[in-house]
Amino acid sequence: EFAMGSSTEHSYFGPASNPRDISRVPGGSSGGSAASAAAGYVPIALGSDTGGSIRQPAAFCGVHGLKPTYGMVSRWGLVAFASSLDQIGPFGRSVGDIALAMDVISSHDPRDSTCSRRERPSFRDGASSPAVKGMRIGIVREFLEGPLDPSLKRSIEGTASVLVSSGCAIVEVSLEESASFGLPCYYIIAPAEASSNLARFDGVRYGFREEAPDLVSQFTRTRSSGFGEEVKRRILTGTFVLSSGYYDSYYLTALKVRKRICEEFDRAFRSVDVILMPVAPSLPFRKGDLLDDPISMYMSDVFTLPVNLAGLPGMTVFTGLEPSGLPTSVQLVAPRWQDRRLIECAAVIEERFGCPPVAEGGAL
Repeated sequence: EFAMGSSTEHSYFGPASNPRDISRVPGGSSGGSAASAAAGYVPIALGSDTGGSIRQPAAFCGVHGLKPTYGMVSRWGLVAFASSLDQIGPFGRSVGDIALAMDVISSHDPRDSTCSRRERPSFRDGASSPAVKGMRIGIVREFLEGPLDPSLKRSIEGTASVLVSSGCAIVEVSLEESASFGLPCYYIIAPAEASSNLARFDGVRYGFREEAPDLVSQFTRTRSSGFGEEVKRRILTGTFVLSSGYYDSYYLTALKVRKRICEEFDRAFRSVDVILMPVAPSLPFRKGDLLDDPISMYMSDVFTLPVNLAGLPGMTVFTGLEPSGLPTSVQLVAPRWQDRRLIECAAVIEERFGCPPVAEGGAL
């Protein structure tokens, strides 16, 4: 609902299923798009990524997913969640399909003032002729020291070996501030922007409306019954951090931390060309497991949301299936406007691990 949540259990139409195991969530918020691509319903799907909502469901469903540089793809037509973080990107079962989608959707759009006029590269050329020899691949120390499923750590190590065999060099980098402060920073800024953006959904001009004897009661009833629990939680959080008594302590401080996270990534990219790191701490969890534990749910995005805070391109790349049938993946991150590097590295990884197979998990 409104691109919020990491499990797609809050849909108006009921929870979505992961086609690799229908007892498990497909991730979120773009879980339906990821599930559709994994199940073979569509060759390419689009999603929006505010804090990991393309990359995390791509990992959970076992497909590729790319979150472009902020400003690479127009946001025109997207219902805004957090306008400084949102970005549109593709899901697909091959790197070639992702590249094709990017060649189609990445262009300047005068209707989106944040959409860059920069010339876009040919992503399909990057997929068909990857030039990774000599690239320096960064491994983030802090992200491998924390809680991480052993299969996902092995996936990172295996991917690093593949890239080394293709002529890349591995360099250890530190993203201490992103690891320590990315999550709280994001969950101040994103709800604050959502609180502002979703104020338009009042049931008066358009949308759901509850009948009431007076205007104040109508607003209250409409916004109470028209939004789901997670959306209401984030609106209230955002309204709180923007209130006059807490603006400086929370929102302004979070903006300063965001700048430090951007600067930390910039420093890291002085010594590496691409960063290799996990997508999520765990394999897809079962439906209902985290519904009553929002903090644990938020932790699903701990590796993805710093990329949004810094406006960088990030890509989930499929690396295989566990004996249980659940997929493993890695995340690649590049400097701003170097999205093609991700495609090139992903093409090399795909050549070794293969394209994601169509899921045979049954009806969604």
